[in-house]
Amino acid sequence: MGMNRLREFLDHPDVEIAAVCDLDGRHLDEAAAVVRARRNRSPETFHDFRRLLEMSDLDAVAVVTPDHWHAIPTVRACEAGIDVFVEKPLSYSVAEGRAMVEAARSHSRVTQMGNHIHNDEHNYRRVVERIKSGQLGRISRVDVWKTSNTNGHGNPTDEEAPKELDYDFWLGPAPERPYNPLRSHGTFRHFWDYSGGTFIDFWCHIADVAFWALDLQAPSTISAVGGRYYVDDGTETPDTVHATFEFPELLMTYTLHQHPMPGYEHMGHIGAAFVGEDATLVTNYTRHEVYVEGRLTRDLPEPRLNIPNSSGHLREFLDGIKERNLNTTCNVDYGHRLSKVGLLANIAYRTESMLHWDDAREDVVGNPEASHLLRRAFRPPWTLST
Repeated sequence: MGMNRLREFLDHPDVEIAAVCDLDGRHLDEAAAVVRARRNRSPETFHDFRRLLEMSDLDAVAVVTPDHWHAIPTVRACEAGIDVFVEKPLSYSVAEGRAMVEAARSHSRVTQMGNHIHNDEHNYRRVVERIKSGQLGRISRVDVWKTSNTNGHGNPTDEEAPKELDYDFWLGPAPERPYNPLRSHGTFRHFWDYSGGTFIDFWCHIADVAFWALDLQAPSTISAVGGRYYVDDGTETPDTVHATFEFPELLMTYTLHQHPMPGYEHMGHIGAAFVGEDATLVTNYTRHEVYVEGRLTRDLPEPRLNIPNSSGHLREFLDGIKERNLNTTCNVDYGHRLSKVGLLANIAYRTESMLHWDDAREDVVGNPEASHLLRRAFRPPWTLST
């Protein structure tokens, strides 16, 4: 993903890549080569992000790391007066997300969470227009889904880390573990030490349209059930989860399963269905359909509400830097509001309990085990006030 983002930023002619930083020497060399080829200049290269943040002429950084490494570089960049683009989900834990929000606010930093579907595709805007216009009637239920990988990732044994990878630094604040090929690079997300599985990987992408269209804040209760029903490999996180969220006058579900939502298989591997009194709208990333009394309709009038199309997710961030606009559409405030609900569902799953959520205090009521999972102890010497 880091290489993808690098190329996407280089697509903007007003962007200069001053430096790249990576703990894998192979990736670092590849990134520097891409910059040289596209800009005919050699960027500074760093192994330690703290040295990169000491550069005097940086406008912004892009934090494209595993989830357990989102918070510390983001907070440190804000403290250094540097704007931040950070990948989704915003944080590894609820407490770390709050720390990121407070750092961006206190240092007046422009931020953007890498939830590019929000802006790079315009379909979500059309969905939000229809829902906010009232065409569906009162929305009482939203069901979102994502299909899961049932092939597995194999069962490699623990081994010595590749010499090009600083594995101890890669672990960072996470617990010390023996190196296993599944614990880094493309499959890190399937271990609780670093992330929350496919469930949290795609949560922001699809829950975003519901939070945006319905101005959702936080649920009062969260529950989740599931397990590893299909995959037998060396990873940890579930391949099947069904989570339920109770908002004021709204029930929301999110299902991770090997099959799409029944009845909407034609919409593909990810989607959301808004159930209203007068009609139901189902959407994926790129298109949506409206059903009245179970029948697809194509003659709905265009809603009066108009949300202008975006210039693009990265472009919005870049323009925000130039204009000092802190209210980008996926800034860390919104990213935290969105991400923490998915994080809470994983906590409900792991503790096998219904969570009663106090959003003003950002704490679980009457459940010390669940409250404990809102934050984590950092492995020394890494620290962050959460």
